[in-house]
Parts: sequence; structure tokens; C-alpha cells
Amino acid sequence: MDLARPRTFSYGSVMSEPLQITTAKVAIVGAGPAGSATALRLAQLGIDDITLVDLHDFPRHKTCGSGLSPRAIATLKQLEVWSAVEPIAYPISGIRIVTREGHDAVMSAGDQAQAAICLRHDLDYEIHKRSLERGVKFISGFSAHEPIVRGDRWAGIKARDGREVHADWIVIANGAHTAFSTCDGPKKTIHTIMGWWEGVDYRPHTVEMIWDDLTIPYYGWLFPETETRVNIGVTYEDDHKLKNAKRLFRAFLRKHFDERLTHAEPVGKWRGHPIVYTYRTGTLWSPGRVVVGEAGRMTHPATGEGIYQAMRSGMYAAEALADILSGADERETLERYDRRCATTFLPSFWAGGAFRGLLRTPFLDFMVQAGNMPAVKSATARMLAHM
Repeated sequence: MDLARPRTFSYGSVMSEPLQITTAKVAIVGAGPAGSATALRLAQLGIDDITLVDLHDFPRHKTCGSGLSPRAIATLKQLEVWSAVEPIAYPISGIRIVTREGHDAVMSAGDQAQAAICLRHDLDYEIHKRSLERGVKFISGFSAHEPIVRGDRWAGIKARDGREVHADWIVIANGAHTAFSTCDGPKKTIHTIMGWWEGVDYRPHTVEMIWDDLTIPYYGWLFPETETRVNIGVTYEDDHKLKNAKRLFRAFLRKHFDERLTHAEPVGKWRGHPIVYTYRTGTLWSPGRVVVGEAGRMTHPATGEGIYQAMRSGMYAAEALADILSGADERETLERYDRRCATTFLPSFWAGGAFRGLLRTPFLDFMVQAGNMPAVKSATARMLAHM
């Protein structure tokens, strides 16, 4: 019997509503960069019968600064997706830094692009398409509601409308708001709000990062998305929920962009989203379940970067599951997955935490003032690009 087709069960003389069940070796909840990278890497490793579920279909909008760091680009190359993403991304070869005291410096790598801006609408779709080309099945409109558990082991996921996906392994990749994470400690959250404008004057191929007392220990930014459109936003702390996001953003725009926005045309509404992070990844699995990306709080605590960590942890999870499906010891393999994530991400997270502390001192002003020294300029640019 094909379990991927709707089945009708009879109880005595009463017929139930059709129960739609899909079976798979691996079911992935969430089709963003973390989930789609997991699916794509599994397929590249020769694992078939993969099902990816998501509430939304593609292409879809996602509120995000859309920055791709050098490490994110390297990961896209490993996933064999960069060749499709590069033509639709805006290359970045420089960074403008503004300090709390108003010191300003531009650091450039010349004509060589070091990073890129790619709308999540496009980035997510490109990774998703590559996974489908490799035979991954996709179910949209699937609002994951509760796990299907047998004993102490996850065996599937059930949607609010009653549909079920049964699998040997469930990958949790549905982001910061997931109810299915193994991370049970208190959440640390970065808040963001951003908007889009056409016709803002900016230095081509250059991102701007602005540290200000309004946002310390975080920052505001300008990211160019095309030759004519930019996104501008701020990240900030609000542990006690005392700040008004729109009021804070307006103050930031007046202070740093008032003149440049005078003749610019706003595009759409301002949007915000939370970023959940940690300084300790902990255990990212339980029997039958593996957690990747922001569902495992793997985002950078200083910059808010999460695309790289999402894709990289998805690749690590796929490699672990491929080994297990080929006969490797489950516990040993998943403990190695935990270690790979910790070794790859935590040093950068800790450095980011230290950097946040330094921002309350004259450190960044000193670095920018010394920026005419080539070695300092180069070191600062590398530090900010790779945090």
C-alpha cells in the first residue's frame, strides 16, 4: 500500500475522515536555508525518500537583512548553489563604519567582492529548487503542530489539519519560534526593525554599520540590495520590553539618514523580527530528532548573522544522518554532530560576546581612528567580516 496516498480507516460501521499520511526516511520541518540545505545535502549524499514540509509555498518573502558573509558564500559553493545565487546577488567589497563618537571610516577590498546581499525571497528559493531537482518531496501549507512519538523516540510530525508525516528521522528547522527545539534554557533575543527605500545615496558595493547609543551593544545598518534600493535597519536589546521599536527606529533615521532620505521613496512597510541566540549550543538531538539553524539558537550574538549557521549546521546534520542511515552508531554520530556545531560556531560567538563588551569602551573609536594604518584597516575589515 502506498502510504503517501490518502487512506480511509473504518471503525465498526462508522467511517472516519480520510487520514493523509506521508512516509519518508527523513522529514524536515521548515524549508528556509537550514531545512533546504539539510535536504539538499542529504540528496547529494545519495539519501532518497526525503520530505520537506513548510507552512508557506515558494517563492515567499522573509524579513531579513539578507547579508551573505564570506563564510555563507563558501557554504553555498559547497552546496553547489552559488552559481545560481551569484547573478542575482549584489556584491559587497567594502564596509563603512560609524562609531558612537561619530568617527567614520570606509574599508575596501577594492574590486574583489568579499560578501553579498541577496534577498531571502531569492536565496531561499534557489536552495529549495536545487533540493527539489535532487528528488526531495515538498509539502506546503503544512502547519507543524505536534510530534508523533513512540516510546521516547520521535517518529513523525502532525499538522494542525490532521496530516501526518512519518519518518525514521525528523529534522527541526523551523526557526526561532519553534516549539520543537531541544534547547530548553532561557532564550536570549535580539530585536530588529527595518525598512526599504529607493533612491538613497550610498557608496556602491559598500555596507554601512553604525554603532550608536540608541542601539549599543548592537548597531544600525544600510545594506544595498540593488543599484537603486537599500534596506536600512537597527538591532537592539530589549530584555525588559520597555522600548518602542518604531520610535527608536525613527530616532535613528533622523540622526543618521535624515538628509539622505529626503528625496528617497519608501518601499513597503517597516518590518521587524526577533533573532534568538546562545553562547552554548548544548545537545541538538534526541532519539529520532535533530535540530538545525535558529531552532537550535545558532545565530551570531553580536551581528545577528544566521544564514551561514543555518546552512552549515544543516549540512552537518545531513552528513550525520547519512552516516546513521548507512549503519553508523546513532549516539556516537550525533554526539559528533554536537561537537562539530560547537567547534565551528562557538569561538565566533564568544568573540562576538567580547566584542559587544568592547563596544561600551573607546575600542572601536580607536580602531577607526587608526584606520589609516593599512595593517589595522585590514585586520578590522577581516574581524567584522568574519565574526
